[in-house]
Amino acid sequence: MATIAILGTLDTKGDEHAFVAEQIRARGHETLVIDVGTAFAPTLKPDITREEVAKLAGIDLAAVLVKNDRGEAVTAMSIAAPIILSKLQSEGQIDGVISLGGGGGTAIATAGMRALPLGFPKLMVSTLASGNTAQYVGVKDIVMMPSIVDIAGLNRISRVILSRAAGAICGMVEAAVPQASDKPVIVASMFGNTTACVQEAKKICQDAGYEVLVFHATGTGGRTMESLIESGLVSGVLDITTTEWADELVGGVLGAGPTRLDAAAKLGVPQIIAPGCLDMVNFFAPETIPAKFSGRTFYKHNPQVTLMRTSADECAQLGKILAQKANASRGPVTVLLPLKAISVISAPGQPFHSPEADVALFTAIKANLRRDIPLIELDCAINDPEFAEAGAKTLLDQISARVK
Repeated sequence: MATIAILGTLDTKGDEHAFVAEQIRARGHETLVIDVGTAFAPTLKPDITREEVAKLAGIDLAAVLVKNDRGEAVTAMSIAAPIILSKLQSEGQIDGVISLGGGGGTAIATAGMRALPLGFPKLMVSTLASGNTAQYVGVKDIVMMPSIVDIAGLNRISRVILSRAAGAICGMVEAAVPQASDKPVIVASMFGNTTACVQEAKKICQDAGYEVLVFHATGTGGRTMESLIESGLVSGVLDITTTEWADELVGGVLGAGPTRLDAAAKLGVPQIIAPGCLDMVNFFAPETIPAKFSGRTFYKHNPQVTLMRTSADECAQLGKILAQKANASRGPVTVLLPLKAISVISAPGQPFHSPEADVALFTAIKANLRRDIPLIELDCAINDPEFAEAGAKTLLDQISARVK
């Protein structure tokens, strides 16, 4: 029997949370109801009151509520929710968490859920789940379930949705998780245009006794990889696909933020850095591309994604950024350059082939790189086996030297 936390704004959504609690208990589990409401008195008696939640975070809830500012109240509870959930989880008092909400409730509950470790069951039933949920999910495994109708009472639609939600969180806590491998972890960044390279490098690292976790360089993937590195669980980083920096610099849709490439450098984790897919900036369908990019070279990756070739000037800036990120490393780092192609479509005869842009990129990297950082130039394309082998074996050597 598991204990599932039900976190909610019980002043306005008490009936719905009570219904979910009933459904969970009917499936043989216990519930722990936590109130994070900020307006009226709770309509469902909680196990942990809003005052207790706020006090644990050092927040004077009465002083916040007297201002009658809903935004400030939601912000206060968004600070408090992570603290109460982290405490309960670390003490082993809860096995999963579910919440139901509109805008304010979703902001509060997902702030709390983001503080919980990967793998811990988290389910948010929200009126906002069908739109862009990046700000709510962040880099965590929060399941966002559309509420379909507003969470404003029980009706023939909401009863179905909330019953399924209760079943879903129960299924999540009941699911048996296979025992994790005790092998040391290497993380790698990959795109469709660097898949062959990363797959070959992954095999080499696995044969050497490592578990390799691959992250798709789509913005969220890069941020998630950085988060995992920061956790201290990673022995080495095979950052073959640094393409997210192209989107970050130029204004594409898959940027990973200005801290991409910072985690390994800060912690001194051995890493390989390559300029994989810095030839491309990602946009959605052609009609969504800003007019200022008119006349540039584009490639239709699929109906939803259009790629734009980075210019020589942009590549020079990217080369400088890559070098500066490597320069900040406190541990072993090696930069690898594939001189013939940095992606599938930048090879000779392909639509993004641009020797001028590649030279600008490589020149900027070499001009700005710290002199004591090894730089390996290979006369091959990034997806050639020799490049993958060089990256994997160099990383393994760095890890081995550090262990000794």
